[in-house]
Amino acid sequence: MPRPLLALILLAMVGGLSYWNATGTEPANDSHLTLYGNVEIREARLAFNGSEHLAQILAEEGDRVKAGQVLARLDTELLQKMLEQAKAQVQARQAQLDKLLAGSRPEEIAAAQAKVEASQAQARAARDTWQRLQRLLKRKLTSAEEVELARANAEAAAAEVEAARQNLRLMQAGPRAEDITAARAEAAAARAAMALAAQRLEDAVLKAPFDGVVRDRLAEPGEFVTPQNPVLSLARISPVWVRAYLPEPDLGRVRPGMGATLHTDSYPDKAYRGWVGFISPTAEFTPKNVETPELRTRLVYEMRVFACNPDGELRLGMPATVVLDLQQPAGAGPQGPERCGQ
Repeated sequence: MPRPLLALILLAMVGGLSYWNATGTEPANDSHLTLYGNVEIREARLAFNGSEHLAQILAEEGDRVKAGQVLARLDTELLQKMLEQAKAQVQARQAQLDKLLAGSRPEEIAAAQAKVEASQAQARAARDTWQRLQRLLKRKLTSAEEVELARANAEAAAAEVEAARQNLRLMQAGPRAEDITAARAEAAAARAAMALAAQRLEDAVLKAPFDGVVRDRLAEPGEFVTPQNPVLSLARISPVWVRAYLPEPDLGRVRPGMGATLHTDSYPDKAYRGWVGFISPTAEFTPKNVETPELRTRLVYEMRVFACNPDGELRLGMPATVVLDLQQPAGAGPQGPERCGQ
């Protein structure tokens, strides 16, 4: 082989290797682009929405759990008593409101009417006594003091009649609108307090917010926990994503939502479905872990390629190869998480 041709071939091979080392990609052809990166996952640190002693932890590290599954419980003895107290307050406030809305009973109105009649009879008797003593005083048969006392008794009896009449009017009119409004507000406040107590009791149960794997157990039964103290950490196992870097020359050929195929060294014969979920709007220099000292000024764009991981085989930090079909039409097939059947 002529030496100039051999030198040209070697130069091309060195250029391709340098390109791969600088960007974490293989030189793209017209139909496919290959990128390299590492698997990353979402993780949630789960804490109770309340402060109490931890009673139970029902999951161990490595357990696969389903969304809604109970993972831990707080001690609920105090919370139960608070709920019972709130329910009793609701009953008392509602009974008071019902009493005001019902108004006076017929028996109470009849009793008030009878009191008016009795006070009227007493007032007539007192007035008659006063008038009789006035006549006797003119004949010098009684003292002025006894007449004055009789007059006071007659006036007091008349006042008793007026008070009895006013009480009867109140009985017939029923409670004031302001009193009913206040009672309604107190009953509503009691119901709100009961709902809050019930919510606190419900918050004493920690449930998985999504399907995942328990990574860390951060507390043990008996510890006093607060919302600031996570009890468990939960990793979302599907979908996961691969963080890769897209060279600037290929930016115009890749778009969010584009389908992707992923491969790993751990499962070389298995392909994972995925899609381009995010492309950074900001360029950056080639990351230090994939660049070479000779090519420090290459501009790349960070991107996330999501991958379906139904069996939990893709793990945090695992190297992965991403292959993009550059000729696929826009909107072809399911988009986003629908590719995983979610």
